[in-house]
Amino acid sequence: MKIQNPVLPGFNADPSFIRVNNTYYIANSTFEWFPGVRIHESQDLVHWNLLPSPLSTTTLLNMKGNPSSGGIWAPDLSYADGKFWLVYTDVKVTEGPFKDVQNYLTTATDIHGPWTDPIKLNNLGFDASLFHDQNGRKYLVQQTWDHREYRHPFNGITLTEFDTKTMKLKPETARNIYNGDDVKLVEGPHLYQINGYYYLFAAEGGTVFTHQEVVARSKTLDKLSFEGEPDGPFITNMDTPDFYLQKQGHGALVDTPEGEWYYASLVSRPWNHATESSHDPRGWSTLGRETSIQKVEWDDQGWPRIVGGHGGQVEVDAPKGAIETKAPKDHSQHDDFDSDKLDLNWNTLRQPFTEKLGTVGNGKLTLVGNHSLSSTFDVSMIARRWQAFNFDAETKVKFDPQRYENMAGLVNFYNDKHYSWIYITRDEERGPVIEIAQNDNNNYTSFLKDHAIQIPAGTEYVWFKTLVRKQSYTYAYSFDGEDWHEIPVELDAAILSDDYVLQNYGGFFTGAFVGLAAVDYAGYGQTAEFDYFDYQELPDPDREKEVHPNQAG
Repeated sequence: MKIQNPVLPGFNADPSFIRVNNTYYIANSTFEWFPGVRIHESQDLVHWNLLPSPLSTTTLLNMKGNPSSGGIWAPDLSYADGKFWLVYTDVKVTEGPFKDVQNYLTTATDIHGPWTDPIKLNNLGFDASLFHDQNGRKYLVQQTWDHREYRHPFNGITLTEFDTKTMKLKPETARNIYNGDDVKLVEGPHLYQINGYYYLFAAEGGTVFTHQEVVARSKTLDKLSFEGEPDGPFITNMDTPDFYLQKQGHGALVDTPEGEWYYASLVSRPWNHATESSHDPRGWSTLGRETSIQKVEWDDQGWPRIVGGHGGQVEVDAPKGAIETKAPKDHSQHDDFDSDKLDLNWNTLRQPFTEKLGTVGNGKLTLVGNHSLSSTFDVSMIARRWQAFNFDAETKVKFDPQRYENMAGLVNFYNDKHYSWIYITRDEERGPVIEIAQNDNNNYTSFLKDHAIQIPAGTEYVWFKTLVRKQSYTYAYSFDGEDWHEIPVELDAAILSDDYVLQNYGGFFTGAFVGLAAVDYAGYGQTAEFDYFDYQELPDPDREKEVHPNQAG
C-alpha cells in the first residue's frame, strides 16, 4: 500500500505529527479561520479522518479584528503524562517590524476534548512547541523575533524550561540553542530524543519555493550546542523545480510501532498558465500549503535522510502491517443543512458561528447580513477549503434585497483583499439583479454593471454555481435548478493563490476557499436563506503526467 501525497490536500499547513499507541495525529495551522487548529487521525498514514477542532470557543481563541493570515500559526500537538498537550500561537500583527503574538497551552485527556482553559505562556516568538524530556523536564522551543532593523528578525531558536507545578515558564532559563545556517528564517522547531542525542528539526528559507527543513543535534540542551546535519538540507524542493511537489519543509517526525520513521511536511502544488515558464514564475498555489508524508531512514552516522532524496516522493511506502482498504474517491461534500451544527468542513472568519452571523438546521442555512467581505470583524460567511484543482460548487438561495448594500451569494475567497463572488443585490431602477464582482488586491470590480441580470418578478429562489478549472473559473446561474446559464466572465484563479497574494501582502498562508455569504453593510441585518450546498471534485487531467517520475531526485 502506498501513501499518496499530499495526504491532506488543500490548506493544511505546518503539520505537527505524533503517534499515540497505534493512532497517528496531525494538527495543522488555521490562521484567521474558526474554529482553530485542524486535527486529523489515521491508523495507517494513508487514510485520514477529520476530527473536531480543539479551539472552538472564544475563551480558547479570540481573533476578532486579526489581520488576514494572522491567528493560529503552527500549533504543536504532543502527548505525555496521559494527556494531549496543545501549544498554539495567536498572531495579531503580520506585517512590519513587530510580531505581536500570544502563545498558549491547553490540554485534554481525550483528543475530542474537552480542552482546558488556555494558559498564557509568553509572547517571545511564534511556532512554539513543547518538548517532554525523558528526565521529566519540559521545555518550550520557539522561533524568536527581533524587531531591531539592524538585526535579522529571525533571531534563532529559544529554549525555555516549563514548570509543571506552577504551569508557567521559567524565563531565567531561556537560551538560544540554534541560529540556523545562512539560508536564514529559521522557525518551526521540534525537539526529539533519539539514541542519546537531542535532534532539532527546524524550517528555513521562508514558506515559499526556497523553503527547506534542516536538522541539528546535540548531546545537551546547552546554549548554541547544536551542530547541523552534513550534506543537508533534510528536505527541500528548492533545487527540484519541475517536481510535482514543491515548498516542502516545516514539519515533524514520528516513528511507527515497528520502528519505521516518517516525516510530515507542508507542501504545495503550484501550476502555471500556458503562457508562462514553469521556472519563472515558479507557479501559483491556489490549494495553499498542504501536508505530505515522506519516509525517513537513518545513515551510519545517525543522521535522518529522506528516502529517495531530499526532494521527496509522490508515492511513499506505507508502514509495515498497514491493511489495504479502499480509499474515498475525493473530498466532495453535499450539505442539506439538516443538522443544527455546521459540518466539520465548514469554517467561519475569526469568530464562531452564532446567531449574530446566522442559524443552521431544518434544511436551511440562514445568514444575517453584516460587514462586507473586506472586513476583519463581523463577516457572515461559511466556507470550505478548495481541496482539488477542478470542482463544481452549487447552492440555492432565497434573498430579497432592499438596497444595493444588500448582497448574498456564492463566494471564492482567499482573504479580505482577494476574493470574487456571484450574488443577488438590488439595482435602483430594475430591482433584484445578479452581479459578479472581484476584489483584486482591494481593486473591486463589478463585471456586469448596468447589464446585471434582472431576476424575473415572482422568482423565489436563484441557483448559483462556480466551475473551477485549475487556472481559471467561472460562475453560472439558474432560475429553476435545471436550465443553467454560464456567465462569460472568466476569472484568473491565480489571484486566489499564496504566491499572488505574496506580491502585495505579507500574510499569504491560507489557500483558497469556496462558500456562502450575506452582506448588509447598511446595517439593517437583511437575511439570506440557503437551501443546500454541493461541492463536487473533478479529476485533474494533468496529474498523471506531473507526478511521474515519482521521485524528485
